Amino acid sequence: MLIRPVARVENAFPTKFGLPRQSGLCPGLKSVIRFEKEFSGPDWIRGIAEFSHLWLVWGFDGEPSKSATVRPPKLGQNERRGVFATRSPFRPNPLGLTLVKLEGVNPDGSLTVSGGDMKHGTPVYDIKPYLPYADTAIDAVGGFGEELKGVRCAVVFPEELKAEFSPDEVETLTQALSLDPRPGYQDDPDRVYGFFFAGRDVRFRVENETVYVTEIV
Repeated sequence: MLIRPVARVENAFPTKFGLPRQSGLCPGLKSVIRFEKEFSGPDWIRGIAEFSHLWLVWGFDGEPSKSATVRPPKLGQNERRGVFATRSPFRPNPLGLTLVKLEGVNPDGSLTVSGGDMKHGTPVYDIKPYLPYADTAIDAVGGFGEELKGVRCAVVFPEELKAEFSPDEVETLTQALSLDPRPGYQDDPDRVYGFFFAGRDVRFRVENETVYVTEIV
C-alpha cells in the first residue's frame, strides 16, 4: 500500500520532548494543518467546517520497530507492556491517531486545530471527521492508563520570564509544563531540563510535583 503525506503540522514545538503525550491534554496548543500542493484544493475539505473535531492519522519519527513489548516512560519504564496495549511510537507501523478540535478553516485552505500531540513538521496521512454518535464509548475502560488520569503539576512561571511570550503562548506552555514532560523514572529535583518552544529554549526543574521555570534562552 502506498501511503504519503497529505499535509504537515505547523506549531511551536520543534521536538518531541515537551509535547503532551496524548491529545486533548493541552487544549491551548494550536497547530496549523497545511496541505501538500496535490491536496490543497478546496474540494478536498468541502464540508469539513460542519464538524467540531477531526481524527488525524500521522507518522512518528524513526524506523518501524519489531519489538513485541515496550516500557512506557510514564510508568517509570519499570514494566513492559505489549506494544498493541500502548500508544508508544515504537511500532511495526509508526502511525499515530489523534483527536483534535477544529478551530477554523483558514483563507489559504489550511486548518487550525487545537489539542494535538504532534510536533512541527509531522506528516499527516489522513483526516477524518469525528462522529459523536459513533466514536463516543460511554462505557469505555482506560486500563493502566487510568493511573495517570488527571495528574498535573503546579507551575511556577516568573512574570519576567512570561514576558518572553505572548499570552496565548504562556497559556500553552503552562499547560504543557503542568503535564511534567520528564520520563517517569527521572526524579532529580536539581536537574534542569529544557525544550524548544516558539523559538526559545525553555528550562525548568521539578520538585515536589511543582515545575519551576528557571530560564528562557
